[in-house]
Order: sequence, then structure tokens, then C-alpha cells
Amino acid sequence: MTNLIEHYNRTRKKTEELCQPLNTEDYLPQAADFTSPPKWHLAHTTWFFEEMILKKVIQNYQTFDPTFSFLFNSYYNSLGERLERHKRGLISRPTVDYVYQYRNYVDAKMVVFLANKPSSEIEELIITGINHEQQHQELLLTDLKYTFSQNPSHPKYTAKPLVNTYNTSEGWLTMAEGIYEIGHIGNGFCFDNELGRHKVYQHGFSISKALVTNVDFIAFIERGGYKNAAFWLDEGWAWANTNNITKPLYWYKIDKDWFYYTLAGLEKIDGNAILSHISYYEAAAFAAFKNCRLPTEFEWEIAADKIHWGSRWEWTNSAYLPYPNFKIKAGALGEYNGKFMVNQMVLRGGSVATAEAHSRKTYRNFFHPQMQWQFSGIRLAK
Repeated sequence: MTNLIEHYNRTRKKTEELCQPLNTEDYLPQAADFTSPPKWHLAHTTWFFEEMILKKVIQNYQTFDPTFSFLFNSYYNSLGERLERHKRGLISRPTVDYVYQYRNYVDAKMVVFLANKPSSEIEELIITGINHEQQHQELLLTDLKYTFSQNPSHPKYTAKPLVNTYNTSEGWLTMAEGIYEIGHIGNGFCFDNELGRHKVYQHGFSISKALVTNVDFIAFIERGGYKNAAFWLDEGWAWANTNNITKPLYWYKIDKDWFYYTLAGLEKIDGNAILSHISYYEAAAFAAFKNCRLPTEFEWEIAADKIHWGSRWEWTNSAYLPYPNFKIKAGALGEYNGKFMVNQMVLRGGSVATAEAHSRKTYRNFFHPQMQWQFSGIRLAK
């Protein structure tokens, strides 16, 4: 049980370490309805352990603050009313200090509980909570970057940009036609949307060993990629024109040079670095521009052991749908993944913001096709 306590403490500490460079004012703003303030992430991840575990397993458990059940519930309808998502930035009270007191309170209760050897069922729930917090560590960084990007002073969070990763391979990997097995296998942790291991018949295909770079995408822009409807899905074309999308998120053209906002401030674009912050619509348009396509999530997983991945979430050409025999879990955890299986696209891999050892080749991330604020990139297939 010591290992689980260490895993819990290490994860909780990491979240707070991510917040160390922040000033108090940085914890509060919410720049868009798809982002959340750092203070909310700190509180919500704590709420998960209190609401999902402590309140259920400790008799007469005394909650830290009864109002937090409403303020920091994210989307769990079965657990009662909650604050509307776009209003999270309005929670000036409780204070940041009070939220840290909340974390300390819950952590102390959790460590005592963990020392008493919880059942395997509860241990599984705790491990889910740890992985949930790791997801929020990535979201904390991506949300913070989006909020900081709206500040014309281009504030710095770190000394390094957190985007300048490079390809280590090039060329194409060819995979043979055949029947392959997809989905999680083994006793290690996975989310429920990875379960339902099943066979797929796959035609032969080729997949790029390298991700698309910034200079690759600059060529797309300069050759009229955003102005040529032939490259775009109709819905993507409408999105780009309605929102005046002419470049990736965080990119700026200053005089004749390209710059992008990074967590280290405004930087000149590194052309050889891997492209980031791209929507599915842009990814699909770029693939068409190159006379290629995006891989399906099955192709991606089939090839995963033979390609380098993990520096960017990679858009696939697969809609987010359940695997065969997928079953929604009973209770609140049933709302974790299953109810989002509509109108979203699957991303595979991981990113520079993903927690260490959090991702795996069967991990299925998912976002709406217009979203750009994650560290998302492009791998081509044909």
C-alpha cells in the first residue's frame, strides 16, 4: 500500500508544483468556456477524492466545505447541481489559500485511509482519481497557456517554450494487410473507453514516421491552404471562414517573420520543430494539401510500436465511438467517458504536457474537431 500512497502524494505534489510559478492573480481568470482557471483545477481534482471516495468510505465524514460540492463538480449530473462551466472564472471566493487548505485537508484524510488497506474496488477508484488528476495537470497547462495568450504583454510561465520537440525519424512505415487486435489488454490501468478489445480487418497502409513540422505548415499557409476550399471538409471550411482562421492558434506574422506565443513568452517560430495547437479541420485540410490523409485510430495503434510518439497528441480520422461490448459503469464514474461519444474525434499519443507514464498506445483522447488549444499535431497516412 506504500506504493499507492507514494503514487497519490507524488501526483498531488506535481499539480501544486505546476502552480508554483503563478502569482495569485494568475489562478483566477477563465479566458474561454472550454478552459478552467488553475484554482478550479486545484479544487476539482480534490473534490474528486472527497466526493468519490472519502464521503463513501468514511462513516460520518465531515466535508471541508459544503459549498464545494456545487462549485467544483465538473459534469457529473448524478452528483447534483453544479456551477455552469463558463462561470468558473467568476469564483473569486473561496480564496486560493482556502483551496490549498482544502487540498491539505483531503490529502491528510486520504493518506490515513490508504494506510488502512482499502479494498481492491476502492483502490481501483483511487487509481482512477490519480489518473484523473494527471489529465487535469495537462489541462491546467493548456488552459493557462490559452489564458496567458490573451494578455498583450505575452507573460512568461517558464523559461522554456514547452513546444520545441523534434522528429527523430523520417520516411514512411508500411503495414501489411491483415487482421489486428485493438484495445487495452493486461492488468495495468486503463480508462473504460479503451476496453472491449476486438479484431479489425485492415487494408495495407503507410504511415509517416515523422510528425508535420512548423515549416511544413508554413508552406501550406503560403501556398494558399486556408483559401482553397478544395482542401477542406465543408464543416471545416465554414468554421475557418466564420472565425477568420488563417493560421494555427498562437501564431503571429510580424513584418515578414512568423512568431508564436509559448509558455516562455513570444518566440520566433522554430521551423524544424513539430507543429502544435492545430484543429482536426486544419489537420485534415493539410493532409489533403499533401495528397495524403490522417490515419484512423486503428491504423495508429497498429503502427504505434514502430513509430516514435508522445510529443504531440495526434489527430486521427476516427470518430469517438464505443468499442464492441463497451459498457457504461454504474454510478457517477459512468459519466466519465461514455456520454461524450458523439461529435468528437479521437487523438492518440500524448504531448509535452502529458504527465509522465500517463499515456499508452491504447489511450483514446477526444475533442471536438474545431479545438486547437491542446498540444495537438499531425501525422500523415496514405
